[in-house]
Amino acid sequence: MMSRMPLKTLTVAVLGALAIDAQAAEYEWTFQTSETAGEPQFEMKKAWAENVEQMSDGRIAIEILPVGAVVQANQTLQAVKSGILQGHLTDPSYFTGQDPAFGMIGNLVGAWSDPYDFLDYMNNAGGEALYNKLVEPYGLHLIGAAATGLESLPSTKPVRSVEDMKGLKLRAPEGMVYNIFEAAGATPVNLPGSEVYTGLEKGVIDAADYTVFATNQAQGLHEFAPYPLYPGFHSLPMVSVSLNKDIWDGLPEDLKSILETSVDSLAYEMVAELKTRDLEAVREARDNPDIEIIDLPAEERLKFRNIAKDEWATWAEKNEITQEFYDSVVGYLENHNLM
Repeated sequence: MMSRMPLKTLTVAVLGALAIDAQAAEYEWTFQTSETAGEPQFEMKKAWAENVEQMSDGRIAIEILPVGAVVQANQTLQAVKSGILQGHLTDPSYFTGQDPAFGMIGNLVGAWSDPYDFLDYMNNAGGEALYNKLVEPYGLHLIGAAATGLESLPSTKPVRSVEDMKGLKLRAPEGMVYNIFEAAGATPVNLPGSEVYTGLEKGVIDAADYTVFATNQAQGLHEFAPYPLYPGFHSLPMVSVSLNKDIWDGLPEDLKSILETSVDSLAYEMVAELKTRDLEAVREARDNPDIEIIDLPAEERLKFRNIAKDEWATWAEKNEITQEFYDSVVGYLENHNLM
């Protein structure tokens, strides 16, 4: 005989479900990320959406989709503006072709040795306001900036100096990072992140500006690129957590505050979690005699940074916002003895 749920329990359950449905229906959004499903950062972004739903008592429900689920990675700006998507969590460098300031703010290559300095600049020294000055004319509003942490550089060939970068076929996205590696003597190749694994496997590329050490290790990149450079010295990409501006402007103030607080939490949790994963992955890699982790010497890091600084100055001349960002971030770095 089938057991029956007591009427009182059934009624409470039904009413609870109806209440959650009613709350969840107030704002329902779809955000696309720049990661494939299953990557650690993708899971962190899904957890952020769940956190927003809890913090808003179910008034906001956000569906998180992987890269390419609706549009290509470099098309989410238009998709959010037009309402195909309501938001994105992505690296602004993908939009460099539309305005060089996206590439410069999204990844000021060689500038940061600690992701917490970058978050402090964005949150407390005018970085987020500058980014909104850039992106709001495109119909988006930056809720807040996050960061992945310093990326490693998996390589099929040992790179122990800037000189060793000469002729290196190196995957790099369009924009500043591409130009700086080119200035350092590498031969950049603009491949999507989804093709890094096969590119290294088949020899299309020798190395990759891609993501953090732990993700590279988990994806098996070090099988083909057993000379990873770590700790990172080049890329620290921003994660832009942005919403359609019309939607943002129409939100009540309490929900705006909830979203801003949730992104601040995501930003610091992401840095801490990825750092922990990196350290665990490094220990694992050191146990593999076929992998040699290379820590680029301080004098070589300085050479690379000086190449990068020359490129910053070149990009500063591109338009009003790139100059404003250059002046702002260089002032921050100097004032904090970081340059």
